[in-house]
Amino acid sequence: MTLFGDALAWITDGAHWGGAGGIDHRILQHLLVTFAAVALAALLALPLGLLIGHTGRGRLVVVALAGAVRAVPTLGLLTLLGLALGIGIEAPLLALVALAFPSLLAGAYAGIEAADRGAVDAARALGMSEWQLLTRVEVPLGADVIVGGIRAATLQVVATATLAAYISDTGLGRYLFAGLKSRDYVQMLAGALLVAALALLLDLTMAALQRASRPTTRKVPA
Repeated sequence: MTLFGDALAWITDGAHWGGAGGIDHRILQHLLVTFAAVALAALLALPLGLLIGHTGRGRLVVVALAGAVRAVPTLGLLTLLGLALGIGIEAPLLALVALAFPSLLAGAYAGIEAADRGAVDAARALGMSEWQLLTRVEVPLGADVIVGGIRAATLQVVATATLAAYISDTGLGRYLFAGLKSRDYVQMLAGALLVAALALLLDLTMAALQRASRPTTRKVPA
């Protein structure tokens, strides 16, 4: 059999499912790390991005800071955090939060800036407060761009979450590192295929959410 066929056979082998080291358990770990990292990054990035998009203030400073964070190699940051925090999930989680932050921030302020200024001005003329403008007008109009930022961050994190296994026995990356150490290339390819399939599934899900979040316009009958 080819290496690809051997990898598929490895994945479908029932012996590799179930238990603490099983594929199903590793997938669940991988998803939990991914969602936790994106959620933690979103707690800071989304409110900050919405504020920047609404007020137009502080964009250059914050965007420059986010760009600097983006430029830091995730593996290098993970190594530094691992040395500081030790073995465990804390260091990989913080490194993935830093990875997700720029995309979430950019999606948030770009979404608000993309809102139709005519609609915003009309809402302001009707007497809406700034909070009402943000939550009832700008966020709904820019929701697809905001979700697009979440989508980009999620895909970056789910692919890079394999590095969590570098200093922690967590996620699908364990198959890659274990296979590399033992020169088990079938296991390595199987792990890579599982990560790719998981990323594709999340991308399709987020794409559907992004389409659903796009504002719809209704034609007024003549």
